[in-house]
Amino acid sequence: MTAGAAPPRTASATRSSEPARLHLGQYLGYAAGDVANNLTFSLASAFLLIYYTDVAGIAAATAGTLFLVVRVWGGVTDLVAGRITDATSSRWGRFRPYILFGSIPLLLLNVALFTIPSNLSQDTKVLWAYVSYALFSLAYSFVNIPYGSLSATMTQLPDERSKLSTARMVASSLTILLIAVIVAPQVQNAADLQTSLTVITVAFGVAGFALYLWTFFTSREVVQRPAGKVSLSQTLAMMRHNRPLLVLCASTVLCLAGMFSLQTVGVYYARDVLNDASLYIALTVAQNVGMIVSALALPKIIETMGKKNGFLAGGVVAALGGVGLALAPGSQAWLGIAAFAVLGVGLGITNTLIFAFQADTVDYGEWRSGVRAEGSSYAVLSFTRKTGQGIGGAFAAYTIGIGGYISGGTTQTDAAVTSIRVAAGVVPAALAIGAVLIMLAYPLTERAFRDMVAETAQRRANETLGRADPLGPAGSKQDRPGETS
Repeated sequence: MTAGAAPPRTASATRSSEPARLHLGQYLGYAAGDVANNLTFSLASAFLLIYYTDVAGIAAATAGTLFLVVRVWGGVTDLVAGRITDATSSRWGRFRPYILFGSIPLLLLNVALFTIPSNLSQDTKVLWAYVSYALFSLAYSFVNIPYGSLSATMTQLPDERSKLSTARMVASSLTILLIAVIVAPQVQNAADLQTSLTVITVAFGVAGFALYLWTFFTSREVVQRPAGKVSLSQTLAMMRHNRPLLVLCASTVLCLAGMFSLQTVGVYYARDVLNDASLYIALTVAQNVGMIVSALALPKIIETMGKKNGFLAGGVVAALGGVGLALAPGSQAWLGIAAFAVLGVGLGITNTLIFAFQADTVDYGEWRSGVRAEGSSYAVLSFTRKTGQGIGGAFAAYTIGIGGYISGGTTQTDAAVTSIRVAAGVVPAALAIGAVLIMLAYPLTERAFRDMVAETAQRRANETLGRADPLGPAGSKQDRPGETS
């Protein structure tokens, strides 16, 4: 069968019992994990560049190279984490132990990330930045990969997975908004930004651990997987022939690069284009309200358009928002805020659907090759997300560096302000269109997915029956060697 074509239906597969639906506590518990993730990851994404340039005194171009190197390194550690977690077996499952035990080093490293000693030499500060960010990325891989893999093991119902993705996206958006409300005023007004950031990261560490505990106790791994261990060669073969996963990853690189170019320079846009750093809160509110609204509307969008067409529409909307952001005059702040809202709508649709698509590609991989590897599949997607994040952050830092950005928050030249506009608007718009063009090749339809899951369930049932009665499922005498009727 070619990719994307509907697998043949079988009567017994059609009659198979439907998996149990999730309840509100599971949605909330799963979403809590992404709140904790964002207390570290989104804090770094939004404020680490300005911390490096304006507190640690690291040049923008140097920081851009750091982002590219360390985020690609983080993608490699994602692959390692995916492989290791797929091979894990414990009383709590494969993924939940990592969320419980990996969260503590992650939260401590988040403090180190924003606490570069001021008495170090410039070269030593750069070394501290590289080492702390690399270790942070390693720890994040061993928490986020298991967390992201959980959704594929909690249910196989497409609408339930969409709800989990929606819960995750809403939680992420609210957390990003909370971070902006807490941190942006410190960028504008703090007498000692270093001390403020250290206190904030410690507080986030305490809250984050409590949230990870919530996820650990409410999420369960219930989806069956084939018996026996999956070898590395089997996993690689599954991924190589998993066309939906490959297309999704290629599109995701561009989508995330655009998103993180914007996120990296958002506070610069508020301070240097709109001339008020505190407006970063309004920009974040607008963007995240747009993301929340679109995420909540996603089930209806999927019902009306399907996931693929919904993604394509979201990418176009995001591109329009990016163009508006680049062209909005700095004297009319409301136009920039409105453009952020439009971007939020588009990004809310695309980013939420990426996670829903990823869970579906796990099932495709099992149907296509008999190998079910949630951790490795999610790790491949996460590697491409980290690569996109690294590219986007580097693009943003290089762009403002080329434009002549002056570290330390001084008044910027017109060229520097224009470069901030390009990094915040033009780059995300161009990359969003590229992501849409790639996603046109995504082959898995909703009907094909439903039939594929039913066929896989029937295969499992047949295998279970065969193991229970190795002489044949019918158990009749003529099927037994050496016996006659």
